[in-house]
Amino acid sequence: MENIDHMGKNSLESLARNNISEQNKRHLAVDIVTGIAGLTCLAAGLTVSWIQPESTVVPSLIYTLGFIIESLPIFIEAFRGLFTKNFTRAMEILVAIAISACFFSGELIPALLIPIILNVSHLLEERSIMGGREAIEGLKLLQQKTASLILEDGSTQRVDSRSLEPGQRVLVTPGAGIPADGVILEGESNIDQKSMTGEPEPYFAGPGDKVFAGTFNIDGTLKIEVRKKYSDTSFSSVLKLIEESESISIPESRLVDRFMKYYIPLVLAIAAAVALIEKDLSRAIAILVVSCPCGQMLVTSAPMVAALSAATKRGILIKNSKFLEELNHADTVVFDKTGTLTGGEMTVTEIIPYEGADISTVLDYAASVSSGSSHPISAAVMRKAGRDYGKIRCEIRETSGKGLTGTCEDGRVIRFGRRSWIEELCTIAVPEGFASDNSGSLSFVCCDNTLLGAVAIGDSIRSDAEKCVCELRELGVGKTVMLTGDRIESAEKIRIEAGVNEVYASLLPEDKLSHLRTLSQTGTVIAVGDGINDAPVLREAQVGIAMGAMGSDLAIQSADIALMNNNLMNIPFAISLASKTRRIIYENLILSMTVSALMIILSSFGFITAIVGALAHNVGAFGVILNSSRILRHK
Repeated sequence: MENIDHMGKNSLESLARNNISEQNKRHLAVDIVTGIAGLTCLAAGLTVSWIQPESTVVPSLIYTLGFIIESLPIFIEAFRGLFTKNFTRAMEILVAIAISACFFSGELIPALLIPIILNVSHLLEERSIMGGREAIEGLKLLQQKTASLILEDGSTQRVDSRSLEPGQRVLVTPGAGIPADGVILEGESNIDQKSMTGEPEPYFAGPGDKVFAGTFNIDGTLKIEVRKKYSDTSFSSVLKLIEESESISIPESRLVDRFMKYYIPLVLAIAAAVALIEKDLSRAIAILVVSCPCGQMLVTSAPMVAALSAATKRGILIKNSKFLEELNHADTVVFDKTGTLTGGEMTVTEIIPYEGADISTVLDYAASVSSGSSHPISAAVMRKAGRDYGKIRCEIRETSGKGLTGTCEDGRVIRFGRRSWIEELCTIAVPEGFASDNSGSLSFVCCDNTLLGAVAIGDSIRSDAEKCVCELRELGVGKTVMLTGDRIESAEKIRIEAGVNEVYASLLPEDKLSHLRTLSQTGTVIAVGDGINDAPVLREAQVGIAMGAMGSDLAIQSADIALMNNNLMNIPFAISLASKTRRIIYENLILSMTVSALMIILSSFGFITAIVGALAHNVGAFGVILNSSRILRHK
């Protein structure tokens, strides 16, 4: 997305529609054709006047032809503008009046030259728009157009990526793009995911890992099973969000609309007064030309484009105007625990043997039955045991939500699971206080009716969690809260490490919603979660931020802001970016109004002619663009 930085000026309509690219291409073509025709007529008229100084009719006819060709698109747009409630064509209305006055007063050369000069400046604007749009079009090129489909006989066939169906297998060679969202079946490689997550470091992936369209295979050969169609990939969702975000309507744009409602009548009144009082039509024409509201039209659009660019490069997708409306007023941030403040991968934090047992025995028994389950707790035990597990051979049965039962060859029965389930089936009572000082989630191990011990499972805090919370406080967020379904002991441990103010544990999804609604009654709340089990909370909050949204359609749909990576520091970045964007918008409004007022005053007193005004009317726009470009350097 680097080229988005070059999105300088944007015409009014360029940010008002989703079909922005084709429309600007048409505008660009019309400007070029009419500009060339106008310049040709101007040159021809001047040549005839130089060759035959006494002749005035022929040059006048040539100038009139050029005027008609050059001004026709302006008059069409101005006519449309008279019948719309917004002021997207305010410039065309003022220019149409100015060149009409020139033409009917006999000033044919200014009538022809003013639109040509304006066209040249607008060509620069359109080119900058095209540059920004080409960045998005270039992003689309990251989507692999073709794929090597693996046929039933093992051979490969080159096919269009859009024809891929879930369940099909594709071969991706080093240096090739991933054609669709899928799962690696064979092979290992480093994957460049920068286009999706904004993270420069490649991601090492192997069998069982998910990969996504729009990313690149760096150095290994992979066999991938397709999981989503071309149109349903995460990359397609990201592109759609980027295009939709360009048409975000923010409150400050309504402020500009209200200003323009009075601006045009005021300019017309000033021009009319100068023409009547000073008896100088050229001054009135100059006023109309310099008052063209290029700067005002960019007051909100230029900063918003810059903000969207800065956010997208960090893997932050902004979906609606809450980015500016609510983030600036946020005083409370609510975090989920697992997968948000923590890494989301369970690990064995401690093994607590009971009387007569030792640590290795407890781990061996737990691993022997965990080998038959894919549950995250079982996976954590297996990672802890490593290759040494499996000394005890048994037939394993899993009881959903409760635990595992292993029947050994010698008749022993091993159970590994919840305390209540162990006490019920093993007819033993786990002593009160046993392992109660451990902050992790406890799973107990017993053999027949003998308690062997417990395994504590925990989730480690993210390395940037404490720094994130600290920066949120510096940005004015007075309260941070953690809502989790985990035990209070493990939740309290994470709360202390992260520096969060409050924690509410052992919550069901409906309990989280209840707490969120209570907090929302007294302030503006940002909710941060992984977008899966937190979707109701993300929708209910004033601003919902989904962490690690890449690959999760639910996360992208439910949140107002989607973080494609798991970088917690993007949360304070988004808040500070919103604050800076709003500040820049108000600075732009003051700047553009000041420049316009100064230009109108100078024109009223005859210091600026209509021709000079055509060159100078973009001063405010350039100032707005330069000021807005500061957002691109925001850190």
